Amino acid sequence: METTNIDITKKNQNHYNKRYAAVSIKGIEQKLKNLEAFLADATTTDTSWVAMFRNHFKNQLSGKKVLELGCGDCTLSAVMAGLGAAVTANDIADKSGEIIAKINEAALTDIPITFIQGDFLKQEFPPGSFDLVVGKAFVHHLTHEQEAAFYQKIAYLLKPEGEVRFVEPAVNSKLLDGLRWMVPVPGRPSSLQFKKFAIWKAADPHPDRSNSSSHYQKMGLQYFQEVEIIPIGFIERFNRLFPNSKTNRAFRRKAYRWEARFPQWVQRYFAKAQTMVFRKPIAAKTEISGIS
Repeated sequence: METTNIDITKKNQNHYNKRYAAVSIKGIEQKLKNLEAFLADATTTDTSWVAMFRNHFKNQLSGKKVLELGCGDCTLSAVMAGLGAAVTANDIADKSGEIIAKINEAALTDIPITFIQGDFLKQEFPPGSFDLVVGKAFVHHLTHEQEAAFYQKIAYLLKPEGEVRFVEPAVNSKLLDGLRWMVPVPGRPSSLQFKKFAIWKAADPHPDRSNSSSHYQKMGLQYFQEVEIIPIGFIERFNRLFPNSKTNRAFRRKAYRWEARFPQWVQRYFAKAQTMVFRKPIAAKTEISGIS
């Protein structure tokens, strides 16, 4: 039986409602109370934070209207609001909305966060509603068809001088990708554990799709005049070989500096993740009738 977009969305929703049920509001509160210290550590050590906050992203937030797609555990939304942004957060998971409600009830940010639950394509916003549209590890949950519809609508919602910034996995080497699946991580067995891996794969919410840099480049250029793909993590990824070592986080910080010394093609081919930056929405592509 063919899997539909509705099936994939429902599978994602169930998966992440279970995952976000364990999110502690106290953890988010602690990060906001020590925001500068948290960012100083996270944006030099943790791949998704390094990739999202590279190139002075922190300085772009104050006073801006920001849409986060796939807000998940809501930490990024809370941090952006803590830095002075008016954040609208969207996710298909009901639990994400509960987390946002707790953040607002506790007044953890000066500017309350707006939460919109459900399919982004069905939400209504005026054109040019947002200065920034961001997301961490959510695009790869979409089919290629859904991804195109998202970009089209984002181009419609983005201000002409605005910016889209996504952080996604990078799969530019089939060999490395195969090796990656062999290394077990919390919640995912090794592909060499055939039965366990098959069970995990059946429950995995990700559709089969391309996450190569060239795919994102080609897709982005259909809806934006400028697309920048910045690879990251081709050396840092080896921290998984010693996850409990006291030197793990220090290694990760050094790894990003070492990576920068290599040619761009090497960084891209072996990258673990990538920052995708889209600018200058193409006017001819911003009609969204029929997709929402």
